[in-house]
Amino acid sequence: MALNLTLPLRIAQALFALIMLGLTGYVAHWWSGWYHAYSPSQINFLLFTAIWTVFALLYLTLAPWKLPSAAHKFAILAVEALTMLFWFAGWVALAVFLSNRVCFGHVCDAAKAAAVFGAFEWLLFAATTVMAAMHVFRTRGTGTTKPDPNMEVHQGV
Repeated sequence: MALNLTLPLRIAQALFALIMLGLTGYVAHWWSGWYHAYSPSQINFLLFTAIWTVFALLYLTLAPWKLPSAAHKFAILAVEALTMLFWFAGWVALAVFLSNRVCFGHVCDAAKAAAVFGAFEWLLFAATTVMAAMHVFRTRGTGTTKPDPNMEVHQGV
């Protein structure tokens, strides 16, 4: 019996996405209220990425389980890889933005925490992207487009 780490990884990805929604939403709200201006693009991008992740996780968990015809192995790999790239770009951009600023207070702590949680979210998506890529590699030349049973959230009874 193979060890299936997909469900715990998906739960962690969802939890971190919700944490990122809160952190980046707080920073964006503070910035627009304090400076009466738009929040930094780095924060806005991570806010977008967290929202994107919620929708991506809905697809990545529900499609293999309820809509197998929509769970093409290349589509799953594409969504995984794109989400991983979004998180990488987001946390790196925010870390660079924060590295050369005078930063203090709760909003600064929230922005720094967002950079750290973004890095962890990137690592989680890097792991699931590797898993999806391994499935595509293992099933090459077979003509099958079915998702890997180990990538499914719900294992049959």
